[in-house]
Amino acid sequence: MRLVLAEDHALLRAGLTQLLQAHDCTVTAAVDNEEDLRVALRDPDVDAAVLDVRMPPTHTDEGLRAAIEARAARPGFPVLVLSQYVEHLYARELLASGEGAVGYLLKDRVADVAEFLDALRRVVAGATVLDPEVIASVMSRRGPEPVDRLTPREQEVLTLMAEGRSNAAIAARLVVTDKAVAKHINSIFTKLDLPPAPDDHRRVRAVLAWLRL
Repeated sequence: MRLVLAEDHALLRAGLTQLLQAHDCTVTAAVDNEEDLRVALRDPDVDAAVLDVRMPPTHTDEGLRAAIEARAARPGFPVLVLSQYVEHLYARELLASGEGAVGYLLKDRVADVAEFLDALRRVVAGATVLDPEVIASVMSRRGPEPVDRLTPREQEVLTLMAEGRSNAAIAARLVVTDKAVAKHINSIFTKLDLPPAPDDHRRVRAVLAWLRL
């Protein structure tokens, strides 16, 4: 897997580079500013990007804007965002296309190497992976929505879908059968008015509807 890494803190950047390369990833560029990031993302052979939202020169949304630009040029280009804080606006901007292959983790999660690598692999495979703290924070700000039609069990299933879990992983976590999970997911799609469509990613759209994005 060929990756672009963008992180302006030198020690974290060096640590992430070493970690990724120790787990069968090739870091084609490890950059610390917006200009170098944009250049690195133009490489057509890059498979994905791991980046911070805030980078020089203004430390606001440089990493995010570069990621959105890259996904506009390459729809569905996998991006895993690492952020110090839960940035609701930034999460919404990155997820808004509904194409999947997006992750948003808090930097504290990097301390759990297995969890971080698993999230990266799922994003590269096309999943949407949100940090549980991001989900909890967004949900705490949500008013009445169509998702209130969901049963408590369906909300549990949708929470795990938002974390990028597969049907099998959800079944294992909830100690139910794969068939039961599939039934819950179909019910979720129905209640959120998400009929089958050839060009839609219904799992992603369900998560976006739930997070009101």
